[in-house]
Amino acid sequence: MTAGLYVHVPFCARKCRYCDFYSLPQRENLIPAYIKAVTAEAHVHQGKHFQTLYVGGGTPSLLGPQNLSDLMGSLRGYFNLSSLGEATIEVNPESATKEFLDAAMSAGFNRVSVGVQSLSDTELESVGRIHDSQRAIKALNDIRTAGFTNVSADVIIGLPGQDWTSLKRTLDQLLSMRLEHISAYCLSIEEGTPLAVNPPANLPTDDRQAELFERTCAFLKKTGFVHYEISNFARPGFESRHNLNYWHGGEYLGLGPAAASHMNGRRFRNNSDLTAYIGNPSGQISDIEDLDPAAKAGEEAMLRLRLLEEGLDCAAMAERFSPENVIGLRQRLEKLVEEGLLEKTGTRYILPGKMVMTANQVLSRVVVTGGPTCC
Repeated sequence: MTAGLYVHVPFCARKCRYCDFYSLPQRENLIPAYIKAVTAEAHVHQGKHFQTLYVGGGTPSLLGPQNLSDLMGSLRGYFNLSSLGEATIEVNPESATKEFLDAAMSAGFNRVSVGVQSLSDTELESVGRIHDSQRAIKALNDIRTAGFTNVSADVIIGLPGQDWTSLKRTLDQLLSMRLEHISAYCLSIEEGTPLAVNPPANLPTDDRQAELFERTCAFLKKTGFVHYEISNFARPGFESRHNLNYWHGGEYLGLGPAAASHMNGRRFRNNSDLTAYIGNPSGQISDIEDLDPAAKAGEEAMLRLRLLEEGLDCAAMAERFSPENVIGLRQRLEKLVEEGLLEKTGTRYILPGKMVMTANQVLSRVVVTGGPTCC
């Protein structure tokens, strides 16, 4: 089975108003110590073989060329990365310098994910993004110049003041740059963030946000993108392999503070504490959970249903986990079909398009909540 390696880079120049990810602004002085800590944590897991790599954050492009080179040297020293099919690095436009992009190419990355979010300067300013539209466009051009042929852009739907005219303008500009992948996320107002504490009056309503998302889906599909996962669109053959491994229930190792892992049937996560991580990188594991086969089948089913084209093959699940461990899962799935919340063809279950915006309500009923055969 494919295994993925994730490295969390917890640095950012400034926190965006909507962000609740673990990232720390203006701590770049700690980057060398962080690199040493990741190296020490990698040493603990040395010898593992990975087929995908994803360096995310935070803002990995804040590492700079030399630190990125040092990080990759350490990872290659402890892990077998000889068969990496995909190596992705996230960048933000304001720190995606030509020197950094050249270093990423030299280090073996073959895919770049860019935090564009919008190409409306007003919308970017409203949520505290540092870059403007011209800097985002320049970054995308520089990424191509550096030689990358697999480029993804993040877009946020439901930004303050956003309407279909401004959103379509962003999508049109991105499409003109012939991107291979677009991730479109609905803005979520997370508790404790500045956007939640002081929400702007011109935030689109939930219904309006849903309409914008539906129009985005239709527009991207019309222009040749496959809506392969709830929030992700790709030109055929350019689906994110690393994320597909997550949604297929595959194994992955996470390095860095706040990074999550799923190895040998066990889930665990590093504490969200950079200072503690630097001091003791291998002693930060918490939230350890061992999944029994029925619970693992339910969790994997929930993840696979996010794949809108592929869906979930229950017969394959029975092969993987044994028939007795999917009895409760089948019952839960059939109940959802009866209620019109899932579609079924043969042994395959699919989340219908009408349920994408309320997918969490469906997916939460797929996992085990009270025993191996709870339905």
